[in-house]
Amino acid sequence: MLKIGSHISSSKGYAAMGRQARKLGANTFAFFTRNPRGGSVKALDEADVAEFLDKAAENGVEGPIVAHAPYTMNACAADPGLREFAQNMMRDDLARLEHTPGNYYNFHPGSHVQQGVQTGVALITAQLNSVLLPEQRTMVLLETMAGKGSEVGRTFEELRSILDGVALDEKMGVCLDTCHVWDGGYDIVNDLDGVLTQFDKTVGLSRLRAVHINDSMNPLGAHKDRHAKIGEGHIGFEAFRRIINHPALRELPFILETPNDDAGWAREIAMLREAYEG
Repeated sequence: MLKIGSHISSSKGYAAMGRQARKLGANTFAFFTRNPRGGSVKALDEADVAEFLDKAAENGVEGPIVAHAPYTMNACAADPGLREFAQNMMRDDLARLEHTPGNYYNFHPGSHVQQGVQTGVALITAQLNSVLLPEQRTMVLLETMAGKGSEVGRTFEELRSILDGVALDEKMGVCLDTCHVWDGGYDIVNDLDGVLTQFDKTVGLSRLRAVHINDSMNPLGAHKDRHAKIGEGHIGFEAFRRIINHPALRELPFILETPNDDAGWAREIAMLREAYEG
């Protein structure tokens, strides 16, 4: 069965997210761990978490679910204060996620802000080495990036460089964003097999744990990162049919981040389920 869902608001807690996933026809979902444009976070309600875990099967949530760090977290910022903010945020998020073990924590590697990619990679790996713990049960996912501005993670090689510097690398994986890799210059429309072969040689397909499934408003290699609804952008529906059915991808959780409302996400979930073979 296709594992698919969308981003769901976490403002009302875990149990509400589970119920919302059922309404959308989803069996997994993503959520921001805190204010995505800030950093504020509510106190964790352990009773709410327990209700979510107890009702997950009833709500059709099979997981793994994919937590998303806020956009304000920049592990390779030039400002030491911002780097400390990012480190503390990630450490706190990972501690909170231990209440729902076995899931994923996805984050944008960061922007080096004219410090250079090498410095950016070094700062990102330093943060990961400071917060990852041998006993943690949450896997941290680096997200593939579109390459706008000074983003780190625009190429598979840059992701590999980060992974190479992480001591507890068994706690690390990758989330492939279809819009980002397309905007980054990887032709998943005409050469999906070639792109995945390149990923395997550079990073390793065993590292790939989730997919953000988004169409793109931009042509190949635009480096702009503008998501479009499924089938309404430059990637197109037939490419997504191949993506969700590809042997290397079909068992992964697919998360929609398309510019939609609940009705739109429910429609895309149903549309992709129908296109799934098996």
